[in-house]
Amino acid sequence: MLQAHEISLVYRNGEGATYAVNRVSVDVNDGEFLGIVGPSGSGKSSLLYLMSGLKHANEGRIVFDGRDYSVLGDGGLVALRRARFGFIFQQHFLINYLTVLENVLVGALERDKTALLRAKELLAELGMEAMLKRFPWQLSIGQRQRVAIARALINNPAVVFADEPTASLDQATGYQVVELLARYRGKGSIVFVTHDPEMLSEADRVIRMRDGKIVQVTGPKSQVTG
Repeated sequence: MLQAHEISLVYRNGEGATYAVNRVSVDVNDGEFLGIVGPSGSGKSSLLYLMSGLKHANEGRIVFDGRDYSVLGDGGLVALRRARFGFIFQQHFLINYLTVLENVLVGALERDKTALLRAKELLAELGMEAMLKRFPWQLSIGQRQRVAIARALINNPAVVFADEPTASLDQATGYQVVELLARYRGKGSIVFVTHDPEMLSEADRVIRMRDGKIVQVTGPKSQVTG
């Protein structure tokens, strides 16, 4: 479904070039939970940004559902991300003057009755059905992240990209977030970046990165080189 072939992200300066991602190839299989782990500066978040189209690769090619990112252009990538991808970050990026329900609907392609029902359904699945009219400042950090998850899932994305979504949470709440995302596996794919390998117990496959390269792959579907 999503294939990245020999992709690199290079930062150039007067003295040379620094590779944040160095000629990495990886496939994201339909419906799988793919974990990417590594220390700070290993290139794991940069790889996620490249695969999701948030950054442009300096080398290599990325194809989603038969469409090459290089021919989509910036406008095409924006449309692709909005329609087919969901995003969850370390910071929840909720809007403080909107209610929980309104924050989820911000991510909807069409704010119609179908989206409203979907938002309420997601929040109920995440244990937030009693908090629809609350504001972000009235929620715990874990509850805010649940709202961010609902917002990411509102359009039934083909791929959910999660960049360190548990980094600001205590371990117990972090596990809850992972379990909530793992429930979506099969409906869509999950690409989950973390520095904590314990958060990847639900993953089908785990990629370990260091210095912009893949150094290890574990799991039954190891279709990765780097």
